Amino acid sequence: MTIVNFSIEYDSINSRNIFTNGDTINGRIIVELSKDTTIQSLAFVGKGSANVHWTEDEYPSQFVSHIVHHYQSGEKYYDIKQHILRDGNETFPKGRHVFPFTFKVPDRKMPSSFKSWTCTVVHEIKAELKQSMKLTKEAKAHFTFVSKADMDIHGLMEPQHDCTDKSLSTCGFGSISMDVHTSRMGYQQGEDLQVQVEIHNQSFRTLKPKFVLYEKQSFSAQGHRRLYRKEILKEKGEPVEAQSNKTVTKIITIPRELPTSILNSAIIKLEYKLKLTWEHLGIPREELDKVAEEKEVCLGCCPRERPDH
Repeated sequence: MTIVNFSIEYDSINSRNIFTNGDTINGRIIVELSKDTTIQSLAFVGKGSANVHWTEDEYPSQFVSHIVHHYQSGEKYYDIKQHILRDGNETFPKGRHVFPFTFKVPDRKMPSSFKSWTCTVVHEIKAELKQSMKLTKEAKAHFTFVSKADMDIHGLMEPQHDCTDKSLSTCGFGSISMDVHTSRMGYQQGEDLQVQVEIHNQSFRTLKPKFVLYEKQSFSAQGHRRLYRKEILKEKGEPVEAQSNKTVTKIITIPRELPTSILNSAIIKLEYKLKLTWEHLGIPREELDKVAEEKEVCLGCCPRERPDH
């Protein structure tokens, strides 16, 4: 084997090693040769894409054990090629050869890097080396892409307010109403989300509010949809006595490790919701679910200066 090492690497531009729309990536392709070698061509490729895939089992009858249905789909965001060595035959001496490159990440709307067992959103750089009468060699490296804030989202940085007023249908339980206020919809990971709830408990039971932040993933392929929900954190508020009014304020710190919301893909959607529900004393759960309230939370969707240290 005359090519003993073929790899690609890039330079970080900040402490988190992330890139966003319009950033420039500088790096190098490294080729180490054990002897004089002829290379036909060498190219750099920058690529961004998403893929979803899942299976569903069907049991049509007692005579058929089961059928496995595969659902898959993909999106391509960019596929940019730069020729470093044009088609030809150039001979390089034994040793280490370094070929620098510069690549600008396209400044367009596209989802951030993401991975789950159902889908991947990958942003990568790749080198392709061709030699006569041999298979093309490839070297890849993924980079973490975090999309810029999408200021076209309606109400992203505006105060949010919802009002719920429901009577509990079970005889004797009364009614519950609440006004829910948050300062905005868009947040960054690690920020504090403050929610204020004006609660009017006209039931005959003491209620304790619960604040649940959960993640909702949805995937689309071939006319089918797959949905997952996962609870991220849960906080409890102060009890509200029967036949009383109370304003409850809760500050929830959004975990830093959460992926950025994905709202700009036709096949993948990653959303976060803040749900206000209740701990109940003697009131059926199905009754209290009628008085639950949800607020959308967009992560990574608001402006913030990226750290360079």
